Amino acid sequence: MEFISTVVDFVLHLDKHLSALIQTYGFWTYLILFLVIFLETGLVVTPFLPGDSLLFAAGAFAASGSFKIGWLFLLLAAAAVLGDTANYWIGKKIGPKVFTKEKSRIFKKEYLDRTHRFYEKYGVETIIIARFVPIVRTFAPFVAGIGRMNYGKFLSYNIIGGVGWVALFVFGGYFFGNLPFVKKNFSLVIIAIILISLIPILWEFIRHRREKKRAAVPKS
Repeated sequence: MEFISTVVDFVLHLDKHLSALIQTYGFWTYLILFLVIFLETGLVVTPFLPGDSLLFAAGAFAASGSFKIGWLFLLLAAAAVLGDTANYWIGKKIGPKVFTKEKSRIFKKEYLDRTHRFYEKYGVETIIIARFVPIVRTFAPFVAGIGRMNYGKFLSYNIIGGVGWVALFVFGGYFFGNLPFVKKNFSLVIIAIILISLIPILWEFIRHRREKKRAAVPKS
């Protein structure tokens, strides 16, 4: 529980924590951000790491002069693409073996099933769409690896999705993050970003429940 509360506090107060990181590590903060985005997209055990909100916050700090926006965008876009690439190969090599336990705390089979439903609905475009959906974002390339999706096709969708995702949130933070209302209510803005990004998951969950109920109703 302490770990969860720490993660929640970090996400909700990204402006303060990111400011502290910049003051402490200076130029090396670029590397820290690179690693966080790489891990959030590259390992199925780290879907809890901040993605959308961190990109937005980093963009806001770039607007205030803490980062060079061009370098920030290039590094984080590279982290996103490389993360998905690593996740794809991990999925291809390890496969579904790690999801054999139904109640595993780390490898939750429900996350895998949820991602499978996205693939069933959106096909290979899931690689792009999933970029904007927490949790699914982390599992989509893993499932693509399990399914042995053609790597050339995966890579093209990976680049489009990764660059688009980073561009949207980094430049969104750059242009809007320092508006007086946003700066004053930064935690609320972060919560709004998280809630909006969770809408596709909620919709898919509701749709799936409805379909199960319909299937359970005996046909006359």
